[in-house]
Amino acid sequence: MSDPAPTRSAPPAWRVVWWFGFVSLAADMVYEGARSVYGPLLAALGASAVVVGLVTGAGEAVALVLRLAFGPIADRTGRYWSLTIIGYGLTAVCVSLLALSPRLGGAGIAFAATMILLERLGKAIRSPSKSALLAHVAAAVGRGRGFGVHKALDQVGAFSGPLLVAGVVAVASIWWGMAVLAVPGAIAMVLLLTLRRRVPDPGVYDDAPAAAADPGERRGWWAEAVGAGLSGDFFRYAFAASLTTGALVTFGIIGYHLTVEGLVPVAAVPVVYAAAMAVEALAALLVGSVYDRTGTRVLLVVPVLVAVVPALALGSALAAALVGVVAWGFAQGVQDSTIKAVVADLVEGPRRATAYGVFAGIQGMFAIVGGVAAGWLYERSLLALVVVVAVTQALALGLLVDTFRRSARLRRAG
Repeated sequence: MSDPAPTRSAPPAWRVVWWFGFVSLAADMVYEGARSVYGPLLAALGASAVVVGLVTGAGEAVALVLRLAFGPIADRTGRYWSLTIIGYGLTAVCVSLLALSPRLGGAGIAFAATMILLERLGKAIRSPSKSALLAHVAAAVGRGRGFGVHKALDQVGAFSGPLLVAGVVAVASIWWGMAVLAVPGAIAMVLLLTLRRRVPDPGVYDDAPAAAADPGERRGWWAEAVGAGLSGDFFRYAFAASLTTGALVTFGIIGYHLTVEGLVPVAAVPVVYAAAMAVEALAALLVGSVYDRTGTRVLLVVPVLVAVVPALALGSALAAALVGVVAWGFAQGVQDSTIKAVVADLVEGPRRATAYGVFAGIQGMFAIVGGVAAGWLYERSLLALVVVVAVTQALALGLLVDTFRRSARLRRAG
């Protein structure tokens, strides 16, 4: 890929995209490495299964829903870099501090739970701002490819972090595993601060850089947090995309099924997960590149993939289950990369962080409901789960088609 000519004295756009990707790679090693052992870590401190579920579930809710607040904060203040740095810093510090938990006696569980929730808060703080910054830079290289390359590098960290922790745990302990993650955490912060110094204003890469919002036109806080003023196309798209997010069976359920059905030994589940992470990375690159050439219709494959996951991954045949895992990884990769690129195309620069926050908040609420519903249906009727997922994805497909057609008509009319 050739570098587009940078504006002013900024580095080439592709170089900045890769730098953002390397920051995410190092940070993903930290939090995906930690998340891979949150269950055993809390159990080692004496936590029950209910406590483990409560802490990890609350953490995911914090990471997604609180973006509703931090998106508008970024757009109101313009402090995209500051929020990005604070968010990554929380992740790097809090994961490393988990190593101190066993030294705190009876307070260890509370301390570990607090660190896990703060680490997830870091994700909520940085994500809208980081996505808005990346959207500016990716405009110069093609947003599909830009977000795709970033996601692929992100997934390299998601793949290698758990393997690093597994290796350390095998020769030492979970606590040393958390301590070792301080190294990629420090690398992520050094890269991020260097990038901030080299590219203080990523808007120079955008053909239509973000203009400062007129303070007199600002809406109330709650109105901004729920996306007042964002277009109907944005909300239709967010609803449709969130239907695919909520209906995509979590890997937790897939891993549970693989073990309780005796399809693979427990020790093989992390290997299957690592393979899914590799598929995610390839999907982000492939679909991102196709998106830049063909437009939004490539995303119509996502509801189809989501619909087939439970029928394959939760079946009784190992070969079909592994194909289902591949479909799961592919859908997951597109949801966390190219789907975000569409948000940048639907929303103008001054409100992108708000839009990303609203988008993630809607996704988070659907993910919580979908996760609970999938677990409940799985225990009662696999057929019912397959049917419910298929129906929701038919609705999502129809909404996506309608939204993309409306958006295309508006562009032609404009």
